[in-house]
Amino acid sequence: MKLSVIIVNYNVKHFLEQCLHSVFKASENIDCEVFVVDNKSVDGSVEMVQEKFPQVKLIANKDNAGFSKANNQAIKIAGGEYVLLLNPDTVVEDDTFKKVISFMDSTPDAGGLGVKMVDGNGVFLPESKRGLPKPAVAFYKIFGLAKLFPGSKTFGQYHLSYLSRDEINEVDVLSGAFMLLRKSVLDLVGLLDESYFMYGEDIDLSYRITRGGFKNYYFPEARIIHYKGESTKRSSINYVMVFYDAMVIFAKKHFSRKNARIFSILINFAIYFRAFLAIFKRVGERTLLPFVDTLLIFIGIFIIQKNWATVVIFKDGGNYPPEFLLIGVPAYILVWLFSVYLSGGYDRPINLFRIFRGLFSGTVAILVIYSLLDESLRFSRAIILLGALWGYISMTGLRLMLNVMGFKKFALGDIKNKRYIVVGKKDEAERVAKLLATIETQPAFIGLVAVSDEDHKSDGFIGTLNQINDIVQIYSINEVVFCARDLPARLIIDKMSERQMPEVDYKIAPPESLSIIGSNSINTAGDLFTLELNSVGKIENKRNKRFLDIVVSIILLVGLPVNIFIYRKPLGLIRNIFKVLFFKTTWVGYCKTGAVKKEKLPNIKPGVLNPSAALRIKGLSGDTLERLNLLYARDYKIKNDLNLIIKGYRNLGD
Repeated sequence: MKLSVIIVNYNVKHFLEQCLHSVFKASENIDCEVFVVDNKSVDGSVEMVQEKFPQVKLIANKDNAGFSKANNQAIKIAGGEYVLLLNPDTVVEDDTFKKVISFMDSTPDAGGLGVKMVDGNGVFLPESKRGLPKPAVAFYKIFGLAKLFPGSKTFGQYHLSYLSRDEINEVDVLSGAFMLLRKSVLDLVGLLDESYFMYGEDIDLSYRITRGGFKNYYFPEARIIHYKGESTKRSSINYVMVFYDAMVIFAKKHFSRKNARIFSILINFAIYFRAFLAIFKRVGERTLLPFVDTLLIFIGIFIIQKNWATVVIFKDGGNYPPEFLLIGVPAYILVWLFSVYLSGGYDRPINLFRIFRGLFSGTVAILVIYSLLDESLRFSRAIILLGALWGYISMTGLRLMLNVMGFKKFALGDIKNKRYIVVGKKDEAERVAKLLATIETQPAFIGLVAVSDEDHKSDGFIGTLNQINDIVQIYSINEVVFCARDLPARLIIDKMSERQMPEVDYKIAPPESLSIIGSNSINTAGDLFTLELNSVGKIENKRNKRFLDIVVSIILLVGLPVNIFIYRKPLGLIRNIFKVLFFKTTWVGYCKTGAVKKEKLPNIKPGVLNPSAALRIKGLSGDTLERLNLLYARDYKIKNDLNLIIKGYRNLGD
């Protein structure tokens, strides 16, 4: 056997499906076997492989064995002359295997090989070729010198950025996303080191290959798409910790004690430095705008109350008591900003009406509470109204200014319905177009583009693939969807890599699939469109769901003296109220199906009630319960939760 392809999968079913389609296309006329090692996925990956790819040699682990151990499981029983370690979030060109095998056959000193990798928009990924992360190299990378001087042989060693990305070169390190290995070399230098759970094992094995007297090659004549970040958020603190811990393991194993100590110090510094930056960025992004809003509103009310007191209230001298500025005004601002948050005023893109709606609701709430306060705490209704007016002026003015200055995060307006073109043959293009119409609630435009001039003669096409740049401009297209059944991966990558349309996003529709996959940048997870909309996972719905949980909990808590006589399990009700308030559970969650979920639903807390409460039928089948979960996730509305709570009112203590 010539080639053994090994794919380790963990909860990326739709990406795995697309990857396998491309692998079997590329393996035509090649004596090849394909392994999938699944690390206890809960998204239905195993069932998908069994149903759609019965020819795959499937190893379904009962726990997450990690990347190294899972690959070794398949390598030990692989029969190929060459072994390819391949990520599930990749797409290989139709002739990739033919090209890389030919190169390895003609290059006997090659122990391993990597290819040119591009992201889901056709942008070159620099980790396609890497140098050994020695202490100096790590220092240049951590402190940004590698990025500042990419052409320098001294500073550009981490990604070997001084080497041409279009020429074959010897490299130190191969990427684990596509790592072609000569089986006889593996028998000599050993398999993947299972000390590495994830990350670092590719560096370790690449180093052992060169130490064994063989060479690693970067081979740009073959390309793959690698959807960066689907399995792991690369900017997350967890990623930083795991990745750099792997680097420490490598240093202790292969460097001298002195160099390993220096490397460990650098790595630990990098961990804390990157973690600090990640936390600072995350907190700053969430709190900076509300902080500036608070400051502007407070300054405005301070000026308003001073002039109002002097001109209207205390004409003969005097001022409001200190408690007004110390307690009253901060309380008003807190209510206003909380109301704006609930109204969606801090969502992107910026919508000025949501800000108005939030401030109006907050003002009404303040005035209602104001009327119930003791006379000594009623400072001024006029200042509340003037403060709300100033709040709207300052908040909208700030956002308008930031928008005019060109900050994209502060773009104004509602989310625009996207305009799509689907590239493929008539039957498949129409299938994908219907899928898009189902996925997107109201797509602005879906046009069909033919693969060839001959196909264009059919009705319904607006042009051909050769005219795609003109079509994008004329029809103001936002996204291009390629039908993988009708276009070779090479042609798809060519079109994406042209980069003549940088404002356009690209996606691929695998054949016979209800998913459309893409990725917009190296730092973002692959975008995944599926038939199920998963609207319960949207930010505004999560916020509304949490708000309803709190309101219902407070109402139940206030009415507890009466409720304990109504509920069958009053102690259970009290327990559930506090579990919901402390965000341990939610009042309405998913049905418990008692089986592995076929679809990956948005994460929500376990529910006291579930969608089956509306049917009031016991003994529903697992498939029915799963379908109820899908419908609940797809069509979430706050009133649905409210209806379920009302119908299951007496069961809230269960």
